[in-house]
Amino acid sequence: MTTNHESRSPSGRPSTGPSGAPGPSRITLRSPAELADALPYMLGFHPTDSLVMVAVHGEGGRFGGRLRVGIPTAHTEWEDTARQVAECLVRGSERRGDKPDGIVVFLCQDPRGAESGQRVMTRLRPLAQRLRVACGALDVPVLEALCLSGGRYWSYTCAESGCCPAEGTPLAAPGTSVMAAAATFAGLQVRGSLKEIEGRLMPTRGGAWAVEQEDALGRAAAALVPKILDGATREQVGAQTITLAKTLMRRLALAAPAEGGRRADDRDDALLGHDEAAAVILGLQDREIRDIAAEWMEAEEAAPALRLWRALARRCVGAYGEHAAAPLTLAGWVSWSSGDEPTARIAFGLALRADAEYRFAQLLHHACNEGIDPEGLRQCLREERERREPRRKRPGAVTRPPGRPSAPRSRRTARRAEGSGQ
Repeated sequence: MTTNHESRSPSGRPSTGPSGAPGPSRITLRSPAELADALPYMLGFHPTDSLVMVAVHGEGGRFGGRLRVGIPTAHTEWEDTARQVAECLVRGSERRGDKPDGIVVFLCQDPRGAESGQRVMTRLRPLAQRLRVACGALDVPVLEALCLSGGRYWSYTCAESGCCPAEGTPLAAPGTSVMAAAATFAGLQVRGSLKEIEGRLMPTRGGAWAVEQEDALGRAAAALVPKILDGATREQVGAQTITLAKTLMRRLALAAPAEGGRRADDRDDALLGHDEAAAVILGLQDREIRDIAAEWMEAEEAAPALRLWRALARRCVGAYGEHAAAPLTLAGWVSWSSGDEPTARIAFGLALRADAEYRFAQLLHHACNEGIDPEGLRQCLREERERREPRRKRPGAVTRPPGRPSAPRSRRTARRAEGSGQ
């Protein structure tokens, strides 16, 4: 089987060879061991507690679309999940013009407590079987099904006696395999584990810190929401939110992030006050304010904006978890616009977990998964910024287009009234 990686420039556009045509790098995988080793490079991160399916096309076994979902904890959900993910991957490939000739399945889950990797493999075997049946019902065979657990892998499809040891086969140490060298040469990057990436986008602190932040959000909601819903003061709130967000971005930019994920996040968290963060989080619940913030997706604005959106998402604690949809979607948008599609997909998925009806996240998640070039949206945002800024009366003000209806009475009502504009 082969996987093609199309290298991209920092702008996110495909890099080209001397002839001007994109130059994909091809990596050939010949065994279950190489498939297992290749999975993090195909996704861009180490999947944890994940069901991953990869479409395979043609006689040479070219990899196509891929899909990742969490493994349902309830066994009663396995059959429906298997059917849904199989249909999603196959139908999605057909929409792009090429039905898969086969599918490779990965079940990734580390042992819990005293459980062994072998026990995990045995426990997940019924799920693997349901996936094989669901794919077969769509006339697409499962070519290989692997369980990855505790640093080892097992094949569910191997029927040769004595081929696969009961205790599993050790995975290669990270970065030491031929696949790792080839992937590095091809420009494929692994950005840590799924758990680590999600941890940078979700509240992790408890105790007094979370209580103080939730209290600040309550004060901000009491002060700002009535003004956002009032057409006479909505523009004023927008100006204040944008100005404060830019102030926080400058503060983050002047303080270089510490080395490492969690350590860097702790540094950024310490630079934001509870009331400051709450004011921006509440302001971003307005669609127009959020759309202006989405313009900070490139050049020197992108890095501090991403740090700010991550920090704000981590502060959507307690009863304000749904409010994380806005900063999570903005974090996903900046990541996608900067060429980091794996992190973007994770951020969009978390945004939809916070608010399944959040239309902006729905649209960007779909576009990212379909491989649409974000440059079209970037250009629209540039043009809107150029149109709006010369007419602004003061820095950070929000100007509404003529004919926009007055703000509805509640956030849910506002979402329904705005429809596909969210």
